[in-house]
Amino acid sequence: MYNFVPVLTFIKDGKKVKSDKLENELYTLDISINEGELKCVLHPKREFQLFSFALEAKRALDDDEVFFVNGFQSWSTCQECKKGDLVADVVSLANISPFTRRLATMSGDYHFTTYGEQGRFHSFTYTYFRRGDFLELFGSANERTGYTIFEIEGRRGIFRITKDVEGVTAKEDYELLNVRSFKGTYDEVFDSYFSSLNLRKPKIEHLSGYTSWYNYFQKIDERIILRDLDGLDRAKEDVSIFQVDDGYETYVGDWLDVDRRKFPNGMKNIADKIHAKGYLAGIWIAPFSVQRVSKIAKEHPDWLIRNKKGKKEWGCFAWGGAYTIDIYNPQVREYIKHFFDVILNDWGYDMVKLDFLYSEATEPRCNKSRGQIMCEAMDFLRECVGEEKLILGCGMPLGPGFGVVDACRISCDVDLDYDGKFYNKFGVNREIPSAQNAINNTIYRRHLNGRVFCNDPDVFFLRDDNLTFTWEQKELLATVNNMFGDVLFVSDNAGDYGDKELAMLKKSFVRNSADVHSTYMTDSEVFEIKYTDDSGDHTFAFNIKTGKIISR
Repeated sequence: MYNFVPVLTFIKDGKKVKSDKLENELYTLDISINEGELKCVLHPKREFQLFSFALEAKRALDDDEVFFVNGFQSWSTCQECKKGDLVADVVSLANISPFTRRLATMSGDYHFTTYGEQGRFHSFTYTYFRRGDFLELFGSANERTGYTIFEIEGRRGIFRITKDVEGVTAKEDYELLNVRSFKGTYDEVFDSYFSSLNLRKPKIEHLSGYTSWYNYFQKIDERIILRDLDGLDRAKEDVSIFQVDDGYETYVGDWLDVDRRKFPNGMKNIADKIHAKGYLAGIWIAPFSVQRVSKIAKEHPDWLIRNKKGKKEWGCFAWGGAYTIDIYNPQVREYIKHFFDVILNDWGYDMVKLDFLYSEATEPRCNKSRGQIMCEAMDFLRECVGEEKLILGCGMPLGPGFGVVDACRISCDVDLDYDGKFYNKFGVNREIPSAQNAINNTIYRRHLNGRVFCNDPDVFFLRDDNLTFTWEQKELLATVNNMFGDVLFVSDNAGDYGDKELAMLKKSFVRNSADVHSTYMTDSEVFEIKYTDDSGDHTFAFNIKTGKIISR
């Protein structure tokens, strides 16, 4: 049993104050630490402003042990860290000005967590210590009062469980921590943890089909979409969904203002054509984002989240920059409800891929922590979409989406170049597009698939044009996606495939029934996956850096 010590950080006279007391003139802490469960409730004696709470214990990371880092949101890199590893901060060039720092960090957690110290790592919502095949898992049972962050400092030998409650004024009893722990094998601890949460079950088990983004990006039109829809006819029996991604709207945020030059017959016509093929119709939306040049941004500046200086706060730098609309504004809530109603009920789409969700909760506000805002935002989205339609989350802090979304991206965007662009070599941040990081996350977040939602490992490619992959790299990406994911998308026009590509497509769309026993990195570049299928026991090994398959 760990000997945990509480550390409550609060604001007094404009300064941060730390206290390890269970009681003082401001509060009483009610801490319960039992086998398999840690709870802490704050009982304030009068109002005061919180910043963070932590339970700290002595805990060294041994030479033969690893600590799992669950990245902040869908795109953020995950990994198992040894005690001498370094999880880097954003690229140093980003620090030349506050503006460049903001651009590089806005999609991550860099402004409220610590990076760049050797042996110091943190993980969101859950983590584990692993020695061989034995795991000790710690997982949050409540993110609704704030993000739960698990941290280890190797040099000081400290294990810390932190609740990010910045921005909250304590007025009444407040649950600071609710954490569970489990010991056993990989599958045992994750089965136990997620079963204990009693989550809403996703309405799907497997999806396979097409999404338009990674071949055309925003340059789609009705001709391209219907051509690629027809192109799937050759694999029709293995296809269940066809998704239209970004590019149908005039500007991001003006979702019902369809670009009639590109889609002269509107988006209901596209959904009808998809349904005629027997597929579910999916469509992409960034529900909280509004492009700076959009009608919404121009006509409703009062809908936008503002920073502490009262300026419009960027939520992302895509599309030349986008602001975020505030879900605590009643007019915003009605607007969001309305466009979902039209898209899902009038146009007839069955699934919405909801992107850039993290942007709603980059800073605390309204006397709510970041985690509370994100949980309430996810609940609101499910309310808008309803129980009968599907949600695919993306750019989403994972914990707040547990039990809410049916499927979720669990990796960054793949890149059209397996080796990545020039900026990948600089390590700009942990959310930047990368085929290698996508493969990495698909493996490290495999425990979520089927237990919490269907994992979307992002697309694989089989085409030759507009792509810099060898056939072996294409095969690797498709194999990993199929082995560990249950939302399997291509962005190719399958009508252009030869026999080899078509056979690989059909093989990759079929749900994988292999029993994976273990996945380890044998060195800094080689993954080794042991599994059993109908033909026996196998070892699938590959070099993630080069994309070369070593054995299967």
